[in-house]
Amino acid sequence: MYFPCLRGRQYELLALKELAKSGLLGSHVIPVVEPIKLSSTFEGTLQTFFDARLPLALIFNPAVGDYGGQDIFVDAYVQKTGGLSGIIPTLLMSKTTSAVLGKLSARGVDRPEIATVLDNRDFLEIYKSEFDEASPRYTLFSDERSLRRVVRQGKVMFGDKFNKQDKNADYSKNVDEFFSDDHLFYADEGYVGFGDYSIIGNDYNESGFAPYAVAIHIVYLNTYNELRVRHFISDSNRDISDVAGKFREALEKYIVWEGKWEAERPELFANGKPPTLAMSVLNTHWAMGTYPGLPSLKKLSIMHHLELVGKFLDAEANK
Repeated sequence: MYFPCLRGRQYELLALKELAKSGLLGSHVIPVVEPIKLSSTFEGTLQTFFDARLPLALIFNPAVGDYGGQDIFVDAYVQKTGGLSGIIPTLLMSKTTSAVLGKLSARGVDRPEIATVLDNRDFLEIYKSEFDEASPRYTLFSDERSLRRVVRQGKVMFGDKFNKQDKNADYSKNVDEFFSDDHLFYADEGYVGFGDYSIIGNDYNESGFAPYAVAIHIVYLNTYNELRVRHFISDSNRDISDVAGKFREALEKYIVWEGKWEAERPELFANGKPPTLAMSVLNTHWAMGTYPGLPSLKKLSIMHHLELVGKFLDAEANK
């Protein structure tokens, strides 16, 4: 199983919603969402997953956003939606874990129904105390010996795989780099799944700014089925003017590369079509000369990553 961890920003939610609505998420993908607000987009995304009967893990003690660092999201969520059915309640191991566990328990949610994210060793003792008698359904944690000793079942190999740079232009220093091979080895190493933060990374920043450079990040499978990430960067990066033109420069590099990837992995391009919906959309933007905006560009990169991995896992399961 693949557990992509996303925050509840609009473009991340829309990526999940479009994949779920189009039936492109795959049967081996369980998104983990850390909500930042109870927005209409958030509610619409949840409803799409409910309607499609797709699993979704929702963090009930978010560290960021309107409810960051508090233990009140359970009450706000239930008041807004009416209940906890249809999702996998998930907890970050933090100072709020015990309080939120108590609120979930009071609403009939038992520990074996819960997923946890143990990404900070400082909260290992809380994990051991709270789950001593009953293990969570899943625990996402970094592949460290000290953590592997404690997590008994439902182990999910988890980490930030994206090598995030301070500025978009910096990606031009290394345009093609290794992303992950966890999808190839997680089962052999005793894990039930693997997870990451897709091409967004774990950093969270609520403020936006006009970039000097436009970057398109595309995860792809090489001939060994390892996941690598390719960065396509604009050239006219001296100022913040003409973002649409910068997008066109980056997109042209993507179009050239896509042809090379197809020649390398033709089996992924059935009937000459790209392997993901997002790639087809990028091709349409190139053909039509349109610019979708930077948030939509991030949405497409996430959609591509999740659909590609989902298809790989489904194909492996059917062998």
